Amino acid sequence: MQLHLTNRTPAATELGHLLHKHPARCHGVELAFGQATVFYPEASAEACTAVLAVEVDPVGLVRSEGARQGGWALGQYVNDRPYAASSFLSVAISRVFGTALNGRCTKRPELVEKPLDLEARLPVVQAPEGMLEKLFAPLGYAVESRRLPLELAFPEWGESRYHELTLRATMPLHVLLKHLFVLIPALDRDKHYWVGREEIDKLLEKGEGWLAGHPEREWIVRRYLKYQNRLTREALERLAPEPEEEDDENEEAADTGTEPAVERKISLHDIRLDRVAEAITALDPKSVIDLGCGEGRLLGRLLKGTGIPKVLGMDVSSRALEIALERLDRMPPSRREGRLELFLGSLIYRDSRLRGHDVAALVEVIEHLDPDRLESLEEVVFADAAPRTVFVTTPNREYNVLFEGMKPGALRHGDHRFEWTRAEFREWAERVAAEHGYAVSFEPLGEEHVEHGPPSQMAVFVQGN
Repeated sequence: MQLHLTNRTPAATELGHLLHKHPARCHGVELAFGQATVFYPEASAEACTAVLAVEVDPVGLVRSEGARQGGWALGQYVNDRPYAASSFLSVAISRVFGTALNGRCTKRPELVEKPLDLEARLPVVQAPEGMLEKLFAPLGYAVESRRLPLELAFPEWGESRYHELTLRATMPLHVLLKHLFVLIPALDRDKHYWVGREEIDKLLEKGEGWLAGHPEREWIVRRYLKYQNRLTREALERLAPEPEEEDDENEEAADTGTEPAVERKISLHDIRLDRVAEAITALDPKSVIDLGCGEGRLLGRLLKGTGIPKVLGMDVSSRALEIALERLDRMPPSRREGRLELFLGSLIYRDSRLRGHDVAALVEVIEHLDPDRLESLEEVVFADAAPRTVFVTTPNREYNVLFEGMKPGALRHGDHRFEWTRAEFREWAERVAAEHGYAVSFEPLGEEHVEHGPPSQMAVFVQGN
């Protein structure tokens, strides 16, 4: 099976820097299932093509431990594995082009995010009728596909289920490779390796920034995870944006009229995190703790954009902490080593690890607690831990009427126990501040509606004022 990558941007041989494969040489890599070879049939300033050719050993696969059994008698020996793009090719992309896939280029880092005039060609790929256009066109590709004949010597036999696929787009190389890494296995109905829970993390990592908004995301996720319903449900739940984020983006898109689709509007969740990170940075604290840190997005901002010596994250979900650790481990060690600490804990129980910090953040956390447990949270955070400054954000219930399709009285997220109006949030915050020796101020988050206010709201508690 083959993947042809062509760069037609001026100084086209820069493709070799990104792939870490010199155009003047042939490169071979041993794989568990065969051999991968990279060569350049064309390498000029005007156009440079790299071919990834993967030879699969079907007999070796049958003989290997845990080989798939069943099917017709010769099915394990006579199949499309050696030539049709499949999960084997996706693994080869990861192994052979791993630095490019992950957006790294040590010698020429400025090339990583540079939009290139790219063409990707898959000579043989299996796909349901019309699915190639549905998968790749929403991502900005010009799609050309041609059904291949079942047998060249006997045209009367008709067409096969295989296509020759050519994709053209202007985008960074790592973006194109991530699209292929996810979508090729989704098109392959018979992934060659065991699909477990770790595949969800791999899918979400490579699908970050594009998969959540893809119109065929459920089809992609279900096929990528080999129709395992439990894994598919978990992946879709983690992938789905909060209702306010989705509607917020739709609303902004309507306002932009003919703005190009590639100009992605910032989500409400990003607005919250960016604003909290900005406000924390302005305080120049020595230590910050994110209470209910989830998958570590605020922690990542603080580690990357500040010099805060100590950044801690606590969450009640061990799975969320695993994801946060995996995400933050991809940062350069110099940004996190000696600064980052993650631990499991609950906001309704006193914990000595929560004490002694300059700043605490609770970003969209309180609404996930039952109302009768808020008193416990107040004691833990404001009385026992008592950081000098506390940031609390929560949805503004009044804004919900602006979300298209949202039923009256419904909450934005299935795990929300309540959502407050601006007056209810202010009443709670002012009471907590008075009882525990804090002054409190309020700030809108997101664009304010003249009647219904902002989509989200923030209270800033400052001790001793």
